[in-house]
Amino acid sequence: MRPETLKAALCALLFCATAQAAQAQEPAEPPDLMSFAHGVLPVAVLADPATLKTGMAEATQVIDGNPVGFVLTPKWGPESYYVEIIYQLPAPTRFTRFAIPNVLETPSPSQTFVSTVAVSGSGTSADGPYSLLADGALTVHAEKGQVTELTLLADQPEVLWVKLRLSGGLDIQRDMTFFEFSELIGNGEQAPAAMSDRFAGVWKGRGVDIELAQDGPSVSGCYDKRSLLSGTVEGNVLRAIGADSAGVISQFIAIVGEDGGFRGLRSSNGAPFRQYDGEPSGAAPVCLAPEPPALGCGDTVHGIGFDYDSDVLRAGSDALIAKIHAGLSAETGKRIEIVGHSSAEGAADYNRDLSQRRAASVVAALVALGLDPALVSAAGKGEDEPIAGNDDEAGRSMNRRVEIRCSG
Repeated sequence: MRPETLKAALCALLFCATAQAAQAQEPAEPPDLMSFAHGVLPVAVLADPATLKTGMAEATQVIDGNPVGFVLTPKWGPESYYVEIIYQLPAPTRFTRFAIPNVLETPSPSQTFVSTVAVSGSGTSADGPYSLLADGALTVHAEKGQVTELTLLADQPEVLWVKLRLSGGLDIQRDMTFFEFSELIGNGEQAPAAMSDRFAGVWKGRGVDIELAQDGPSVSGCYDKRSLLSGTVEGNVLRAIGADSAGVISQFIAIVGEDGGFRGLRSSNGAPFRQYDGEPSGAAPVCLAPEPPALGCGDTVHGIGFDYDSDVLRAGSDALIAKIHAGLSAETGKRIEIVGHSSAEGAADYNRDLSQRRAASVVAALVALGLDPALVSAAGKGEDEPIAGNDDEAGRSMNRRVEIRCSG
C-alpha cells in the first residue's frame, strides 16, 4: 500500500473510532416538560368559534409526546379561528425552549396546518394573569423529523400554568377548513413534584371502568371489571401494568386532577396509547384486594427518579425505595437482581451504561436500609428490552423502569 493511501486509511479509521466513541457518550435529549407523561394536565379549552369542537381529547394529543400530526379542530372553521388550551404543570417550571415538530401539510384542500403559535405562562392561577413566554410563525418542513424553534422571550418567569394559543393556517384554500397540529415540546428546569395521593376510588366513562387503591407510592386495582393491575406513583403521575384473563397486557399512564377526574392514556396488546378518561362514579369497589400488595420479587417499578443524565437518586424516591425494601426484606435467602431499563433516546451503549449505574444506585440505597449486600446485585439493560414503543413519550416513559428479579 502506498504511504499516502495508508495514511488516508489510518485517518479514516481514527475518525471512525472517534465518531463511534462520541456516539457512545451521547445522552438522550433533556426531558420534555410539556408532556402528559411528565405530569402536564389539560384543564380548559377555549375556541372561537365554539363549533370547532376542540376538546380535551385534542388538548391531550398536543402533549402526548407523539410528533405525528392530527386534526386539532374536529369541525371546520374560518381563517379567523383560534384555539386556546390551558395546561397545569406538576411543579413550578422555568422553560428554556419551546419547539414544534413535523410541520407537515396533508395533501387535501380541506385541511391545513396551524400557522401561528403563542405560549404564555402564569405562576398565579389557571385564570392568569398570563405573560408571553414564546411565539413563532410556522412554515412547512421539507421532511419528517424536523423541528421549528419558537422565539423565547428573555427573563423567563417560573410558571405553573401554560396557555397555548394556535391560530391561522399555512395553506387555506377554502372559506372553511380543518386545522391540524402536531406537538408542543418544552424543555427547562422544574422543581420536584409532590407525590399525589388521589389514586383511590372508582371511575367510569366511555369505555372506562377502573378501581384503584393507593398505599403511599404503590397502587393496586382492577379495570374492565376483573382484570388486575399494579403500579407506582411518581409526582402526580401513575404508571401501571395489568393483564386480563387471556394474558393480554394493558399499560396505563394517569393523572387524577383537582376535580377528581381520572385523566389517562391506555395501551392494550402493544397498540398505541389512547385517551382513557373517567369521572368519579361513587360506586363501591367490587374487585379490589383486601390489602395492597407489597412491592418485591417479580415487580416492575416506575417512578424511581433521577436527574437528567445522572445516576443520583432524587430525594422524592425515598418512599418508593423504602416500600421496595420492606417487600424484599421478607424474601429471606433469595438472590435479588435490580435491573435498570431505559428508553431508546441517545446512544445504545450510553443508555446501557447509565441504566447499570442507576440500578447500582438503587442497590446501594436498599443495602443502606438493611438488605444483605451479598444477595443483591445490579444489572443494566439500557434500551434492549422495551415493554412499549419508543415513538412517543408515553411508551418511552413506560420503558424507563426497574425490574426486580429473584432466584433461589
